[in-house]
Amino acid sequence: MRLPLLALLARGPAHGYELKQDLEQLLGAAYPQPNVGQIYVTLSRLEKSGLIEGEDVEQSSRPNKKVYHLTEAGREALSVWFEDTEDEPRVRDEFFMKLALAPRSGLADPITLINRQRRQYLNTMRNLSKLAAAENRDNRIAQLLIEGAMLHLQADLDWLERCQEELE
Repeated sequence: MRLPLLALLARGPAHGYELKQDLEQLLGAAYPQPNVGQIYVTLSRLEKSGLIEGEDVEQSSRPNKKVYHLTEAGREALSVWFEDTEDEPRVRDEFFMKLALAPRSGLADPITLINRQRRQYLNTMRNLSKLAAAENRDNRIAQLLIEGAMLHLQADLDWLERCQEELE
């Protein structure tokens, strides 16, 4: 949550609730929505680490709000984040660990695990399809997020098929 908040602040100052709304609008319903408490805790940590600065703004009919802006250190951290690539393979996969250890433990059948996981992936795929149909077509970022998740799920389903062929 740290770096996405910094990225939103790169365009200009904002308060916590505004940042939450920006994330929700940008990513749509497919992305797990952060609660406002999580946003404010993260903003406090970012401020303590010098990546952002907050300023109290008086409001006449409401409690004061704190508006945050990016510091030079925050801008630098954000630049590094955008330049870094995400190349970590999915080697540490919890399901694969279950599949590998099931025969050794004698407590689970690998094919049963595969079938259960396949059902889960198919249910998730159906839910994502419903989200894609309901999502605002103008929100290309949310549509791309859903499409990426569905493509990953399809690859996982193909991989489960391969596992089943090897283990039967």
